[in-house]
Amino acid sequence: MVRSKQRKRETRFGTWNVRSLYRAGLLVAAAREVVGCRLDLVAVQEVRWDRESSVRAGDYKFFYGRGNYNHQLGKGPFVHQRITSAVTKVAYVIDRVSYVVLRGRWCSIIVLNVHATSEKKSDDSKYSFYEELEQF
Repeated sequence: MVRSKQRKRETRFGTWNVRSLYRAGLLVAAAREVVGCRLDLVAVQEVRWDRESSVRAGDYKFFYGRGNYNHQLGKGPFVHQRITSAVTKVAYVIDRVSYVVLRGRWCSIIVLNVHATSEKKSDDSKYSFYEELEQF
């Protein structure tokens, strides 16, 4: 009996606060950086785009959403084309929280993207954020 050796490849995740993709060419530059890290899914924050949609970016599909009209916040994942077919849902819950559901072999995998307030923010702002997060 001959067994074929199938090489198992791990799925690699990352996170990145891009600070802004709201200028021409920054999406392509960000996609190049992600390729260099050899990651399959990268949750990004501070995209600063005011719509929800997806766009092709090199070997990735970039799902984005939930920024505001002042071009603040916004988030989403870069998903490598190798696993794009496993994406069953992308949801933008509140300004600072989104998630992706991936279909796995035995169960679904939920990747949660939370963009917390910085330590420089006021205590009231941080308290408000964590109150909102608890409601989620």
